[in-house]
Amino acid sequence: MKHDYENACESVEFIRKFFKREKFPDTAIVLGSGLGNLVDSLDEKIILPSSEIPNFPVSTAPGHAGKFVLGKLRNSREVVILQGRVHFYEYGAMNVVTFPVRLLAMLGVKNYLATNASGGINAEFAPGDLIAVRDHLNLMGTNPLIGKNDSRWNERFPDMSQVYDAEFLEIFRNMGLKTGIYAAFSGPSFETPAEVRMAKILGADLVGMSTVPEVIVAHAMGLRVAVLSFVANKAAGISDGKLSGQEVLDMAKNFSGKFADIIVEFTSKF
Repeated sequence: MKHDYENACESVEFIRKFFKREKFPDTAIVLGSGLGNLVDSLDEKIILPSSEIPNFPVSTAPGHAGKFVLGKLRNSREVVILQGRVHFYEYGAMNVVTFPVRLLAMLGVKNYLATNASGGINAEFAPGDLIAVRDHLNLMGTNPLIGKNDSRWNERFPDMSQVYDAEFLEIFRNMGLKTGIYAAFSGPSFETPAEVRMAKILGADLVGMSTVPEVIVAHAMGLRVAVLSFVANKAAGISDGKLSGQEVLDMAKNFSGKFADIIVEFTSKF
């Protein structure tokens, strides 16, 4: 499967027919590892399993349910939610990883809020903190815009100096959230202590295995981008214990109630 523009048009047509609507919410939220419970708090929700959407890549990672959901938050803000994402380590192809965000843009989404679980590098960040990402380091060894360019999607050389929307960042700061720089590695192995030290020297506060490819594409397609990163543990070499995927899921699950409150407050301010 190419996951090209024609494939995307087929997927978009299916999604529109399933939900029986042409106009979609202007705000999309992608839920990272263990943060999928936000869907439980939606009103008037309609759920489409991602596996039923033609050409749509299905997540195989734990804590990613693989659902395309429309509904209303407690503040009556209508949103599109992707309950789970696909990672580069699952498919090894950036065009697959970023296909969902391309569909969202084609459906009319304007505001793109991605969430993830991360390892904390910054000593001031503790497990359980929610950090607003203000910039990133792409350490995945590739870029989702590599390959033949399709101008129907984005320009060839998008500027990356202001990827993370300034107004959104100001809202997060006014809500009392700290901000940080997120470094993305390809995974699925956790980073080594040496890699974490390198990322710290380069300026990273957080480390993870996702988000950056989709953010690059979202920005290139003209979406306003925000990212919230949940610090699930201390990164390798900083943590006292052995890292595990289950630890990440457990921490995120315990945070789910507070997370929903933050999302509702944020989406009430723009």
